[in-house]
Amino acid sequence: MHSTRTVGLSDARPIIDVGMAEVDRIGAPSNIAVADAGGGPVAHLRMDGAQLGSIEHSIDKAHTSVLFRPAAGDLARDSEPGGQFWGMALSGVGRVLVFAGGLPLRIDDEVVGAVGVSDGSPERDTAVAKAAAAAL
Repeated sequence: MHSTRTVGLSDARPIIDVGMAEVDRIGAPSNIAVADAGGGPVAHLRMDGAQLGSIEHSIDKAHTSVLFRPAAGDLARDSEPGGQFWGMALSGVGRVLVFAGGLPLRIDDEVVGAVGVSDGSPERDTAVAKAAAAAL
């Protein structure tokens, strides 16, 4: 049976707020996006000073995490030449992004959305995404 559970704006706000708090703690601005269970954007925040080029990256990291279920960065090695998913980054009309910083959001082991963070190192984006995801 297909579930219709998905994150909405009331879920996205605390996810983004917790992500912002983690970014403030780290001391570097980010873009934070929340996607619903279909991979569509629910909310996005570009903090003052965050790169304009990272807006789409944060949205696409969340989109990728919904579509493929693992953290977006976990797909990187397998999508390199010779990997089992080589070429996957060319799928999804260019929206599949295998950089670290995208995490699926789960309720009872069901993916109900995702969060994507972009503008820093893979480690920083992942740390912010983990903090934000914990708000669900």
